[in-house]
Amino acid sequence: MAEKATEETGLWKEASPQEASQGLQDSLFSSESDNSLYFTYSGQSNTLEVRDLTYQVDTASQVPWFEQLAQFKIPWLSHGSQDSRELGIRNLSFKVRSGQMLAIIGSSGCGRVSLLDVITGRHHGGKMKSGSIWINRQPSTPQVVRKCVAHVRQHDQLLPNLTVRETLAFVAQMRLPRSFSKAQRDKRVEEVIAELRLRQCANTRVGNAYVRGVSGGERRRVSIGVQLLWNPGILILDEPTSGLDSFTAHNLVKTLSRLAKGNRLVLISLHQPRSDIFKLFDLVLLMTSGTTIYLGAAQHMVQYFTAIGYPCPRYSNPADFYVDLTSINRCSREQEMATREKAQSLAALFLEKVRGFDDFLWKAETKELDVGTCAASQTLLQDSGHLSILTEQPGAVQQFATLIRRQISNDFRDLPTLFIHGVEACLMSLIIGFLYYGHGDIKLSFMDMAALLFMIGALIPFNVILDVISKGHSERAMLYHELDDGLYTAGPYFFAKVLGELPEHCAYVIIYGMPIYWLANLRPGLERFLLYFLLVWLVVFCCRAMALAAAAMLPTFHMSSFFCNALYNSFYLTGGFMINLDNLWIAPSWIAKVSFLRWCFAGLMQVQFNGFLYTAQIGNVTFSVPGETIVSAMDLNSHPLYTIYLILVGISGGFLFLYYLSLRFIKQKSSQDW
Repeated sequence: MAEKATEETGLWKEASPQEASQGLQDSLFSSESDNSLYFTYSGQSNTLEVRDLTYQVDTASQVPWFEQLAQFKIPWLSHGSQDSRELGIRNLSFKVRSGQMLAIIGSSGCGRVSLLDVITGRHHGGKMKSGSIWINRQPSTPQVVRKCVAHVRQHDQLLPNLTVRETLAFVAQMRLPRSFSKAQRDKRVEEVIAELRLRQCANTRVGNAYVRGVSGGERRRVSIGVQLLWNPGILILDEPTSGLDSFTAHNLVKTLSRLAKGNRLVLISLHQPRSDIFKLFDLVLLMTSGTTIYLGAAQHMVQYFTAIGYPCPRYSNPADFYVDLTSINRCSREQEMATREKAQSLAALFLEKVRGFDDFLWKAETKELDVGTCAASQTLLQDSGHLSILTEQPGAVQQFATLIRRQISNDFRDLPTLFIHGVEACLMSLIIGFLYYGHGDIKLSFMDMAALLFMIGALIPFNVILDVISKGHSERAMLYHELDDGLYTAGPYFFAKVLGELPEHCAYVIIYGMPIYWLANLRPGLERFLLYFLLVWLVVFCCRAMALAAAAMLPTFHMSSFFCNALYNSFYLTGGFMINLDNLWIAPSWIAKVSFLRWCFAGLMQVQFNGFLYTAQIGNVTFSVPGETIVSAMDLNSHPLYTIYLILVGISGGFLFLYYLSLRFIKQKSSQDW
């Protein structure tokens, strides 16, 4: 007995430095000494149940149609091919409750993404062959998912020039019910900031790869906060630690663990988490080729595999070891067959061990139900009830007001871009103006004046195209996710986008249009100047509307820019200056009818020449020609001036209508989401 006591004492003495080291490690890896819960879920306990799920993935549908055309494939024929279909998930079943954090781990292609897509109802390009998803004992529907489930995507889609607090405040105005007062919304925002430990950067810009802002881990927490604002009971995160360093990833998962203790069900997908992150999980689902290899408590995972003959080597990370153990080796066909057979045998063995359990969780002992975290979380229940985002959601007017303020705030804080646009417009104006400056009493020839007017209406809109298309495609991913989440509808965003860019548009046209008018010595008079300025304003707006429609209608930046450049060049060539409109054959003549460059040129010519006696000199002979005669000779006087303004308004309205239809009926996916 004395020897045994001595041995135990020795073991305790040996363990003390390890415990001290572990305590030091925990203190080092925890940048958040405050572990209190600021923001708990106040609704009823949530359950997520997957019953015998088999899901088939159509790999051909995952490839965008334009990439299939580039590979000389017909998109609608390749979708029906049997070779493009494979089972992403096979006979998967599990049941988790509030207060638990379930981590889905496995190698690439194990079925993690497919499982999250099925649970969140975003399984585009796939089909459920059998099984069902139940949320809170109800079959999963888009309405139930939107009411209970928050989905944080792998990539952060946030406006870079807004601060953390402003980002959350704008979402709170659109996501929280109309019955919430401003004080209640502000309180909710502060609670989320406190819960996610964002106080130190609350007034810092979010930033992105080009704009300096918060760190990557803080930006990921802001993305979580956007979804956490409406207090969901189920929080699903796709690769939340992707792109983060180990220290930041550990703190992020620790935050998610704390959120789970706040009576939430947290579901995350990871590749191979490090050991200190693995210890934070309540439950682990290890998958390979769509099948379950292990599902149970994280702390019992090593015990389970040891019992079936696969002990984890000492000082090894269990997540690394067992993910490698169950991965499919595709170096050769023989190795692939061998590893696949081993994975199938492990999956069959696990299914046999959990066949009698209702929640399909493996337990170290039958009497242990592993519901400690769930039971503890029940003490956090409050009587305030669960917040439903489907009721009393802000109306279209409030969504528009919030979106336009967000649009203006984000755009006008991008000072480098605004400065570049202003300098671009000013330089273009000065170059054209000084080219025609200094004539004094010597009047420009008719052709020189016509060329000047055509350049005024045709050169500057071309610079607007690429800028508007680039900005539109940079916002597509965020727009797609926010529309998909029901944050707002296409109508309020459409009006906020169009009207929110008007201040920048007006400033741009003023900087461009005014210097040219006086430097080139165009016809004096306030009325003539206002008519001239309105024409330039409308032609630039038409070009902006065309670029917006192309950016929303076509899936990639290159396709949108190609379409706009081709259309713009067609309008340029049929604008009435390169060739007389009377000499156009039927196809380009129809293009000329919708060419906003042609109508702007016609309007500028009428403003400059109509009602004015133009004096020309040929040799020693000087003669006067009415301006209307010159304009009519170019077939630019066939419509009165007010009709030209109405036609330009109609063309811009047509492009805007096409833009709205694209927002309404075309999924605004970015290239990374296809």
